[in-house]
Amino acid sequence: MDPELPRADGPFEARYLAFLETVAHIRPRLHRYCARMTGSAFDGEDVLQDALFDAYRRLDSYDESRPLVPWLFRIAHHRAIDHLRRRGVREAAESQVASAGSIDAETPLTGELRQALERLVGHLPPMERACVLLKDVFEYSLEETADLVESSVGGVKAALHRGRRKLATMAGQPSAPPPVAPASLELARRYADGFNRRAWDELRGLIRADAGIHVADRYAGRVADSPYFQRYAEVPHPLRASAEIVGGVAVVVIREERGTTWVPRSFVRLTTDERGAVSFISDYFHCAWLSDAVVA
Repeated sequence: MDPELPRADGPFEARYLAFLETVAHIRPRLHRYCARMTGSAFDGEDVLQDALFDAYRRLDSYDESRPLVPWLFRIAHHRAIDHLRRRGVREAAESQVASAGSIDAETPLTGELRQALERLVGHLPPMERACVLLKDVFEYSLEETADLVESSVGGVKAALHRGRRKLATMAGQPSAPPPVAPASLELARRYADGFNRRAWDELRGLIRADAGIHVADRYAGRVADSPYFQRYAEVPHPLRASAEIVGGVAVVVIREERGTTWVPRSFVRLTTDERGAVSFISDYFHCAWLSDAVVA
């Protein structure tokens, strides 16, 4: 994903970074929603980055008398829906009428069903997914949920009926992870090996000349114009990279040494073209909450 950001040719503006500081307390919660909506902690972070910049652009028209958090959730929701539409996952089932025997929208969830929705909510169509997440996970009221998804209370109830019924039938069923292309994992291994040897020129050889880069919260532009590898070379403490499958995606996990253990500090996702060359790098070094999210 190549997100739309304040600048596409260098470091982000100081004013935008200041805005990110003001919303830092809500970032993990917003990320959790976006990650559950998209089915990926990494896609969720990319969607959230887009949503935050969208909010930043709207600051001049923001009504400060209104609560900030619902406003941000609404923007994040629309960005997540846009992402799902582009990915082509909207299903005709979303328009189906709920059948008899559905769980009432006001019925408290059992612990078993709550665990099921956490694991399986990504299998629901977007509207059902959003309503179940907002109502049952984030504990918004029916009215608040309807406002966030720009629907009626009746529409939210119907989506909850359908979503909860599907989750109840899926509870206990194993969910097979999506297959990872061997070429993607091999590329991540080559990248991690070059990183550990600090062979920056070798890494550049894996990357297309016009490849783009997004270092979350810091930089967007072309790899060739960025100080990306120099910044890693200047990190004063030890870092170690490995190729791993995280959330069904082959990524480079960068760990830092803390005491006697190595803990995840960042994740690097490599997008390739049809020839297998890296066409885009997404680096989440400054997204501390992402490590907890992918472990969860």
